[in-house]
Amino acid sequence: MSKAYLLGVMHDSTERKTTYRITSKEQYFVEFSKKLVQNTQIISKKDKIEYIRGYFDAEGSVPKSRDSRFYIYFSQKNKKDLEELKSYIESLGIICGKTHNPSIKKDPEYWRFYISCKPYDSFIELIGSWHPTKSQHLRVKI
Repeated sequence: MSKAYLLGVMHDSTERKTTYRITSKEQYFVEFSKKLVQNTQIISKKDKIEYIRGYFDAEGSVPKSRDSRFYIYFSQKNKKDLEELKSYIESLGIICGKTHNPSIKKDPEYWRFYISCKPYDSFIELIGSWHPTKSQHLRVKI
């Protein structure tokens, strides 16, 4: 895993005294020192791809059922952070929808945006996923 990937996946981490810990239901567990990613910047195209992949693995979503209409979206409480992610995705030529709050009454601090359906294949081939379940859902789409 690259430092850029770890920065992306940190969006779903638990911050401890000297480490970050990432876990999921699918027996996905990573713990690493805070020093490892200290002063890491997302600059190159490769950095952006790996950061987006990590962010997707942490905060992205695809349908769990094959019978559902396919979608790819990102969600986050921090709108500024989500907008930065969106700018990285769009800099790679992948079209995104508008960042919006799907239910202000339910959660006024919850934001999301979808990947436009035209570039699904580009997103899947360029970004992909290392998440055990999400990667399988993306492969089925291709």
